[in-house]
Amino acid sequence: MRTRLEVNPELVAVAARRVMQRCEELARVTATPGHIERVYLSPEHARVNRLAAEWMREIGMSTRQDAAGNQIGRLDPGSGTAPALMIGSHLDTVPDAGRFDGIVGVLMGLEVARLLRSIHPDEGAQSPFAFALEVVAFSDEEGTRFGKALLGSSAVAGTWNDEWWALTDADGVTLRQAFLEFGLDPARIGEAARRPDELVGYLEAHIEQGPELDRRDEALAVVSSIASARRFQLVVEGEARHAGGTPYDMRHDALLGASEAALAVERICRGEHHIIGTVGQLEAFPGAVNIVPGEARFSLDLRGEFDGERDRVWDAIALELDGIMGRRGLRWQSREVHDAAAVFCAPLLQDVIRAGIGSGSEPPPTIFSRAGHDAMALGAITDVGMLFLRNPDGISHHPDEAVSTADVAAGIRALAESILHLAAEPG
Repeated sequence: MRTRLEVNPELVAVAARRVMQRCEELARVTATPGHIERVYLSPEHARVNRLAAEWMREIGMSTRQDAAGNQIGRLDPGSGTAPALMIGSHLDTVPDAGRFDGIVGVLMGLEVARLLRSIHPDEGAQSPFAFALEVVAFSDEEGTRFGKALLGSSAVAGTWNDEWWALTDADGVTLRQAFLEFGLDPARIGEAARRPDELVGYLEAHIEQGPELDRRDEALAVVSSIASARRFQLVVEGEARHAGGTPYDMRHDALLGASEAALAVERICRGEHHIIGTVGQLEAFPGAVNIVPGEARFSLDLRGEFDGERDRVWDAIALELDGIMGRRGLRWQSREVHDAAAVFCAPLLQDVIRAGIGSGSEPPPTIFSRAGHDAMALGAITDVGMLFLRNPDGISHHPDEAVSTADVAAGIRALAESILHLAAEPG
């Protein structure tokens, strides 16, 4: 295997500064002035795709927007039929987002392609390897507009579900209608799908959306797996009665039952290893100041490193809810709205990323991702690997989200080294 990337360190530093500058440029493409918000199939989506395509062509890539609205750049090794190593992440955001979640991974992929070409100048605008290099900017990782995450990468993985066409946004626009308004043809969605034999693998660089690297004072980590997740919408049914006239021994307060359930989720999950439960939404009905709530609705997001442990904890939560609601004279029901199995990064890709980080006397950290990523969808058709970058204080999905230029430079070098190691592997 190669030892270190044969390129001037100043080129890496310049690449990192360019990534940070372009993160700022993309942050100005937003639907809400003063905040960052770019959702699927919006004018902002079209604008960032055009920018990404321009930057891809700048380094000699052929470009295309696929049938799902993903923007893809490609360097071929001489023929257009070689399998591709795909590098990327996403350019869409949550409301009031930070500048780096997803975006830094796309821009790092472009800079890695540029650097790898620079150490093989005789290749011209071609890939310097036996495989093609593709950089992909996925279009809808977050699911902000239609409530379904990973739409862009699911299309590439060939796992598109036709039931999704009926999804609607807050304005009642269906996904099918939004496709047409964006200039895409719903009937051609299958053309976005890639076959396993078309891909060598998928690598994704991403800020860690938590504090582990920051607490360890480490810049980079190898990702071992992406958390399994289940999401539920729960309803608690009680009795709405007059707030002043109903004594406590006659109350069936649905909001208090839901509130106790939320505390139970925290208590149960805090007692587990690598299980995170979050109640992110809670509503009371009829919602008047002088009425005991007769109904409460809340969400539950449950994540874990392993599917079996996650499911065991859900069973424990359900049993606890039976007890809470029984004591309070309430009824409850749940509807599962999302179920994603854990995705494990390929051992070979973990190894090449570990070698790419390299150089220290101790091996780099290996951690699992509690957040979901496009790699989860790509794992259905190819091997996936992920590189995490330190995120100060671990804050994400928030304007204070951050990453340093120095860590981006380290990540660019590590990702480029990883690809060199992968290219040197026999077979």
